[in-house]
Amino acid sequence: MAGATTARRGASGRPDGGGKGAGVPKPPRPPKSPKGTGPRGSGGGRPRRVRLLVTLAAAALLAGGGTWALYGSSWLRVEKVTASGTEVLTPEQVLNAAAVPVGAPLVSVDTDEIASRLRGRLPRIDSVDVVRAWPHGIGLKVTERKPVLLIKNGADFIEVDGKGVRFDTVAKAPVGVPLLEMTADRSPSARRFDEERLLREAVGIAGGLPDAVAKETLQVKVRSFDSVVLELTKGRSVVWGSGELGEAKGRALTALLKAAPKADHFDVSVPTAPAVSGS
Repeated sequence: MAGATTARRGASGRPDGGGKGAGVPKPPRPPKSPKGTGPRGSGGGRPRRVRLLVTLAAAALLAGGGTWALYGSSWLRVEKVTASGTEVLTPEQVLNAAAVPVGAPLVSVDTDEIASRLRGRLPRIDSVDVVRAWPHGIGLKVTERKPVLLIKNGADFIEVDGKGVRFDTVAKAPVGVPLLEMTADRSPSARRFDEERLLREAVGIAGGLPDAVAKETLQVKVRSFDSVVLELTKGRSVVWGSGELGEAKGRALTALLKAAPKADHFDVSVPTAPAVSGS
């Protein structure tokens, strides 16, 4: 009897591990499904995908609509071209030389090409800004070259700007622009300084003259690199020397013209020791 009782106790409910189901391993729990992917949340990712697709479709429509508005529609096309900044040139000359494609989509207009075409066809133009004036315009703002010297060419005159560029030939000499007379070919320095170098020297001198002196300068005579003479109104002459120390020479000459208004010969080749005679 005692053995049977002990066996029954060991099989049914001993405190040290017996009892119902003792010795039988429990089955493992299934892994938890991520949020939104289980049976209840299996459709959680779909709204996000739908929203993404709708956003992408809207962006594509906007991009396509914007491209069509810029290139395909009649809303943003060139209808008006204007020119400003002209002095010697006329706006009509600038517009004709620019040849802006009226009716073309404004966004497709090559502004650099137009600027290059203008400078090539009208050498008087030093620079030009080509700007889009939305929604229908193109603006051409030009800056013309200013002559600082004239070179006699038969009955005409070649205009030379402050950079030494010969940019136009005119039949009538512009008022206030001195004539260049170059006789440096008879100078020993001609072997060292060619005509272009001497022209740049003369341009630098003429372009740097004080306004009061420039207005009275009729001729710039270049005999050699360091022998330049200015011929002024009223038969006056100025020994300028080389192109060096031009600013100081200009100040000295301005002071001499005020101090000796009746003099007819001035020497500022050494600006710290200017001289005057014939007063």
